[in-house]
Parts: sequence; C-alpha cells; structure tokens
Amino acid sequence: MFIDTHCHLSLEDYENIDSVIQDNRQAGIKCIIISGCTKESIQESLKYADLYEDVYVTIGYHPSEASLTTEADILAFEELLSHKKVIGIGEIGLDYHYGKEDASLQKELFRKQMLLADKHHLPVVIHSRDATEETINILKEFPSVKGDIHCFSGSLETAKQYISMGYYLGIGGVVTFKNSKLFSVIQQIGISSVLLETDSPYLTPEPNRGKQNSSKYIPAIAKCIAEVCDLTIEEVSKITLQNTYRLFDLK
Repeated sequence: MFIDTHCHLSLEDYENIDSVIQDNRQAGIKCIIISGCTKESIQESLKYADLYEDVYVTIGYHPSEASLTTEADILAFEELLSHKKVIGIGEIGLDYHYGKEDASLQKELFRKQMLLADKHHLPVVIHSRDATEETINILKEFPSVKGDIHCFSGSLETAKQYISMGYYLGIGGVVTFKNSKLFSVIQQIGISSVLLETDSPYLTPEPNRGKQNSSKYIPAIAKCIAEVCDLTIEEVSKITLQNTYRLFDLK
C-alpha cells in the first residue's frame, strides 16, 4: 500500500474524478493528499475530501497567488483549517523561476501561512523553486513547524540541511528520469525522511512519461527508489507510510 502525499485533482485536468479514485484504489493507493493552492482549487479539493473517505487535503496559497491574496482571503482560509480532512498547510513557499518582481509579496504571504501553521500545530508543504536559500531562512524563523519539501530535486547538501531541520523530502517522478541526479541523493540519504508523491497531473514517472500523471503511478516511483536503495518495494511501502503517518498524524 502507498500514499500519494501530494497531488492535484480537478475537473480541469481529469474528465471523471470517480474513475481516477477507483484507478488509484486498484493500484494499491491507500489514500491521496490533494494540494489545494488557489481559492478555487481549495474549494474543489475540500469537495472531494467530503466525497471520498480516502482523500485528504492540504490547503495554502501558492506563491504564484501572492499578488492576488488579500487579508480577507487569509481570514477565510484560517476558518477552513478546522475541516476534519485538512491535515496540513500547503503548498506554500517561494518561486522565483519566472523572476523576483513580487518577491516581497511572496515572502509576506509565506510568513503569514507559516504563522498559521505554528498557531494551529499543522505541518506545512513547501514549494521552493529557484529560491532555496531564502526558503530555508524563512523556515528557520519557525523552528517548531515541520513539514514536507514538495517535489524535492536539490543537492545532497540541501537535502541534509532540510532533514536536519526536521523536514521530509517529497520524492516524485523526477527520480525515475534517466538524466536525474536525484537517485544519487536518495541513495546517500536513504528513505528515513522520504515521502512519496506524484504532483499529478504533472511529472509523470517512467515508463509512462509523456502521459497524464496520476496517483496510480506511485508504485513506479517506489520501485525506482527500492532499486536505488537496495530495498524491497515492501520495505519502501512500510517506511514511507510510517513517515507519512508521523508527519500528517494519519492512522
């Protein structure tokens, strides 16, 4: 059994949500954690969490929403944190891939959501793209908050730094790509701080790269990690499930 700790599920990407859920179950996916990271996707994600017992949600405003998010949005967002299927705040963080014109707004939004995570004792799911140093510096401001570095693809040194701060690394389809250096990092750190994710509908793992991604492909990621770390797929399942239960307080 596996848990997809980070995916996106929307009618904008999938024609039949019920079919996606059924495919996941048949593939041995115990549950999925949807990331709602815009006002619209938060509401849609909560709807699926109410409909399906094996769907949980993390909610948070993505850094791309920094210029669109108001104080009223933050207040409304905080009220949703009491929903029984909301198990974390994310994905939140910094993204400078397309420039830093709104960097100050991104950091302000990031800190506001980290404060809420601290206040409500919830883990965070961190999005960091071309902003590693500033992301780490902000995380250090909130030492009691722990979480998941979503879609980790950094260096061994960066991995060790996040882990030393109490964070887990979300590993997805990138680890299966032939030109990826991530498998070398995983080989050296092991999987005691690894979570499995797809980030579907994006970043489909080999051998299905090029197709629409789905949580049903988690076993392909687990298989790759098992081979890299000289483990059985059952061992990868057991350890990553324990990591997920521990971080998100799932049972």
